[in-house]
Amino acid sequence: MPEPEYDYVIVGAGTAGCLLANRLSADPALRVLLIEAGGKDNYHWIHIPVGYLYCIGNARTDWLYSTESEPGLNGRVLRYPRGKTLGGCSSINGMIYMRGQARDYDQWAASVGDDAWSWDNCLRDFKAHESHYRLDAHPGKHPAQQRPEQERFARFHGSGGEWRIEKQRLRWDILDAFAQAAQQAGIPATDDFNQGDNEGVGYFEVNQKNGWRWNTAKAFLRPACRSRPNFTLWTDSQTESLMLERRPDGGLRCTGVMLRRGGAAVAVKARKEVILSAGSIGSPQLLQLSGIGPGELLQRHGIAVLADKPGVGANLQDHLQIRSVYKVQGVHTLNVMAAGLWGKAMIGLQYALKRSGPMSMAPSQLGAFTRSDPSRPHPNIQYHVQPLSLEAFGEPLHRFNAFTASVCNLNPTSRGSVRIKSPRPEDAPAIAPNYLSTEEDRRVAVDSLRITRRIVAQPALAAYRPQEHKPGVRFQSDEELARLAGDIATTIFHPVGTTKMGRANDPAAVVDARLRVHGVQGLRVVDAGVMPAITSGNTNSPTLMIAEKAARWILAGE
Repeated sequence: MPEPEYDYVIVGAGTAGCLLANRLSADPALRVLLIEAGGKDNYHWIHIPVGYLYCIGNARTDWLYSTESEPGLNGRVLRYPRGKTLGGCSSINGMIYMRGQARDYDQWAASVGDDAWSWDNCLRDFKAHESHYRLDAHPGKHPAQQRPEQERFARFHGSGGEWRIEKQRLRWDILDAFAQAAQQAGIPATDDFNQGDNEGVGYFEVNQKNGWRWNTAKAFLRPACRSRPNFTLWTDSQTESLMLERRPDGGLRCTGVMLRRGGAAVAVKARKEVILSAGSIGSPQLLQLSGIGPGELLQRHGIAVLADKPGVGANLQDHLQIRSVYKVQGVHTLNVMAAGLWGKAMIGLQYALKRSGPMSMAPSQLGAFTRSDPSRPHPNIQYHVQPLSLEAFGEPLHRFNAFTASVCNLNPTSRGSVRIKSPRPEDAPAIAPNYLSTEEDRRVAVDSLRITRRIVAQPALAAYRPQEHKPGVRFQSDEELARLAGDIATTIFHPVGTTKMGRANDPAAVVDARLRVHGVQGLRVVDAGVMPAITSGNTNSPTLMIAEKAARWILAGE
């Protein structure tokens, strides 16, 4: 039986893969195969916003990774969720629409030597797939009243695209008070975090539609791709290795992939390209299993070294959040509202009738960006503020009213790695983020905890008599706070950088500025792993932008 053959084979139907499949299959002359190791996104908790609680840690929707023991976290091991279903992480993430800062992209452009990655040139790719609620027509409002605000936002946002961005469908008194306190502490209010300078405090905008999660499978695969005869989707199909052959000039060419589908081994050929969109964990793992990666690592596991590339799996960066919890009085929080069967029933009824209330919540509702100390030239920390508290993700809510102010270092200097543990594709790789391994990162952690305390001490919150439950006011010295950061910090699930783009003379670079793997024809990586440095904010939206840009280049033959 002949091997199936396609023009483009995309590995991973997550955030990037779904957009790529849509854009490439729009050309009826191209045959496109999209391969997903997980199943269909037909689990109801994927689509109810609060359902992330039931998707993370669930083998149906999560790879169930864990980190190695982290010295910077005092030996702790963290759960490391990654989406394993159509839509990938967009099916289980926090739904926050956040681009980062203009300087992030300008720095990328400088580091790779290509102005295509500058903020001004990335903006068109952000806007290309946007459907922003602020640019919707409002029938009850005269066009002359709509025009000024829409013109202001149209410079930075798009309408008519597939990726829906909406206002959250709830508010909380405690979060409003925190926002006022942040302003009293010197952080300005903002109504848009996504114009290139995200300094300020305000409610996050979210990837939802009418109170439902809007994942990339809905946005880019249904209905467009499903109706195209040149598009094929395989779910429950685990790609195990790349098919590579040596060229006459000594280089490599990727000709397809080997995968397991329905218990059988299947070889699939790619006439033009294989595109890895398996994410910052999956893509370097697959490269290493195929003989592309650090030579000593591959040899240790009995894998023939086809291309010794030390950068594959290196340069791992992530946002580490430090969760401060404050007990409050005289105000409702979710801790008490969701207590008991009656409270849960009322929350369920509110969602059923209005698609609002706590079941429509993103994990974090209020955000703030500021500087960890005044000498910083730009905002370098981000807050995710929640009207709830718990000891750790997946554990029950506390029985007292409280809020959580999580703060992360936007530009960590710590670097980690993703390295295979065996030659078997089914074995999870070793994920070692190496959090808080630099003096710079420990300094920012300490300063961040002090900034949190300064915000909470402002008059706007005084009526609710906030009491620091975690880490606790008894901890005051730099040494104590640095150690406590290691005790209470958790990942915010933003791994990037493990297949970084860079110039050909950069030994750590895996792909070039057009995301082609250095030295391997017919192979690209298009996912968050290509970021040279992590963006100053949540990473899902930048990953979509990367895929939009890559699709244009691929179709243009670049």
